[in-house]
Amino acid sequence: MTTNTESQSQSKAANFAPLLVDVAVPIGSYYLFKNGFGTSTLMALALSSVAPAVRTVWSLAKERTVNAFAMLILCVNVVALLLSFVAGDPRLMLAKDSGVSSVIAIGVLVSVVMGKPMMTPAMKPWLVKGDAAREAAWARLQAGSPGFRRAERVFSLVWGVVLLAECVVRVVGAYTLPVDTMVWLGSVILVVGMTLGFLISGALAAGPMAHMVIAEAGCEGAVVAGSGPAASAGTRGSVPAVAATR
Repeated sequence: MTTNTESQSQSKAANFAPLLVDVAVPIGSYYLFKNGFGTSTLMALALSSVAPAVRTVWSLAKERTVNAFAMLILCVNVVALLLSFVAGDPRLMLAKDSGVSSVIAIGVLVSVVMGKPMMTPAMKPWLVKGDAAREAAWARLQAGSPGFRRAERVFSLVWGVVLLAECVVRVVGAYTLPVDTMVWLGSVILVVGMTLGFLISGALAAGPMAHMVIAEAGCEGAVVAGSGPAASAGTRGSVPAVAATR
């Protein structure tokens, strides 16, 4: 029991590690440098870009691949750095925050077109939950199930469209509505967009994928159980244990 618990904990850590390194570390370090050490916004953005930059270079040099999450966060920070020079026009200041969302949205949509949906690593830990059987089921489905891979693409597609739509709505609002209105409405638009993203992606992709993973893990468990000593004894009777599970 203890060994199983430890293996699940290690699996959870392995699943969440990329999210921590590629997303949590850059965002956390930005606020640490800005609010904790009192650096300027420009300096905080520059320093928080170090981790994703190192991850991107490491992936290229060591693994000969591009780490999508690290590259995306790096691009977001670069865009934010460039936009930090924008000043003066209050409407432009309101609209510039949408530039970051648009970079993320475009990156996610491009990953779908390339067949490597970027949101999958963010979703996977919440579906497999560190369970070894679900990990194996995920790998089998990803390798051999067109429906599963389609749901992966749909999940990223939904988030890409939602983020891009949120960006467009905020930019239009920044230039058509009173500035005082957009100061609070911008946050409302963001919350509504995120809520829609969770609901739609959950209904169209994450939910069905969770059911497929659970079903696949259960089938494999039944096969393994049916191949044990009890099943061998059962074959001496009238109905094999594996056949009974079907």
